[in-house]
Amino acid sequence: MSDRGDTITITGNVATPPELKRTPGGVVITTFRVARSLRRYNRETGAWADAGTNFYTVSAYRTLAEHAHHSLRKGDRVILTGHLRVREWDNGTRKGTAVEIDADAIGHDLRWGTTTFLKDSQDATMDAARVLPQGAEEDAWAAPGVESAPAGSDGPDAPPVLVGAVSAASSAVDGDETPF
Repeated sequence: MSDRGDTITITGNVATPPELKRTPGGVVITTFRVARSLRRYNRETGAWADAGTNFYTVSAYRTLAEHAHHSLRKGDRVILTGHLRVREWDNGTRKGTAVEIDADAIGHDLRWGTTTFLKDSQDATMDAARVLPQGAEEDAWAAPGVESAPAGSDGPDAPPVLVGAVSAASSAVDGDETPF
């Protein structure tokens, strides 16, 4: 059983600029706040009304922390998942409740805009280091299990050949031209 807390997924706006810190042990941490506005339907007025805002302190660790720090800005709409922690605090003069999320994954909420993904250079280095069979060339645009047509067969615009698949023409039943 995990003592990390309940798993939670939220959408909201980055409310503070992400701050990058390093622990004395060298672990990278990025922290920021996320605001989640609540809305309720008011039957009396027949309209939606604001019903307050919840604020969460989000902490990301290691590689996720570095990526979040470089990718997120105050005001960005995000979706994130992680482990929820609710704790009481007392600093001698004030008391309160802190609601924190240790993030497992963070991304931009594409319902509100677009983003461009840049693969981590470590992953790109690992991809480049893959060993292909001798004489094989990797086609970056090929789908898994698809081989390009042999050179000179039908030209560069020939459709790809699915490895181990039955062609649409041979799968037609009783002369029906529609394969499915």
